[in-house]
Amino acid sequence: MPDAAPLITQCPILHRDRFIIVINKPAGVLSHPNSARLDPKNRAAFEGKYDLERRCFDGPAGKVWLIHRLDQDTSGALLAALDEKTADRCRALFEEDAIQKRYLALVRGSLPPKGTWLDHLGTARADGSVRTQVIKGRPPNAELRYEVKAHHAQERLSLLDIALITGKTHQIRVQATSRQHPLAGDDVYGDFSMNKRLRQSLGLKRLALHAHRLEFKHPASGLKTVIEAPVPEDLTGVFSALGFAC
Repeated sequence: MPDAAPLITQCPILHRDRFIIVINKPAGVLSHPNSARLDPKNRAAFEGKYDLERRCFDGPAGKVWLIHRLDQDTSGALLAALDEKTADRCRALFEEDAIQKRYLALVRGSLPPKGTWLDHLGTARADGSVRTQVIKGRPPNAELRYEVKAHHAQERLSLLDIALITGKTHQIRVQATSRQHPLAGDDVYGDFSMNKRLRQSLGLKRLALHAHRLEFKHPASGLKTVIEAPVPEDLTGVFSALGFAC
C-alpha cells in the first residue's frame, strides 16, 4: 500500500493549482501559530513550522506563503501561495486593493440598507493579546462597506454582507461595536448579555463572522478568480433559525 500524500492542511480546500491554495478556515483555527497561544489545541491553518518574518510555513508537503490572515474566531476563505514569486504578486495585489474580500456578519440592531464606515483604528499589544479601538479626531485608515441582507425584528439582529476595503486587526468587530452594532458571539468587543441570550435561544457558540468570498486576478494567469467559502454548519443553523437564507 503506497504512503499517504504529505499533508498541506487539515482545513477544507476550496481551490488549489500550481500557484495558490485557498482553504475554508474553521473558527478556532489560527491563521498562523502564535507564540502567545502555545496550547497544542490551537492548530494553525497549514502544516509545518512557521517563519513569522517571511510569513511562510515549511511543512511535509512543502512551503506555503500566507497572504493574509483571519482572526482565530473568524471562519472562511484564506489565501496562500505555493511559491515565493507568487506570494510577492499576491501581496502586491493586496497592497493595490485588488483583492476583494466579503464577509457575512450577524450584528445587533437595525441599520440603513447600505452604508460605508470610515474610522481611524489604533491597535495595542499587551500580555500576548491584541486590542483595537477607534481613535477620534484622526484621518480614517479603516474602511468597509456593508449591505443589509436580512433583519429579524424580534431578536433585533441584522445579517450584513460586508466588503472589507482595508484589513486592520479586528476591524469589522471594532467598527461595528463603535456604532452600537456589536457582532453576535463576540466575546472581546461584544454585548455579553446578548451573547448569553443567543447561546441559549439559538445555540450560537462562536463569533458570527464568516469570510465568504474572495475575488482577484489570478497572480499567474491574470484571469478573474472568484472563490466562495460555504457557510459552516454552526452558522447555517443559527441563520436558519432566524429565517435567513445564505
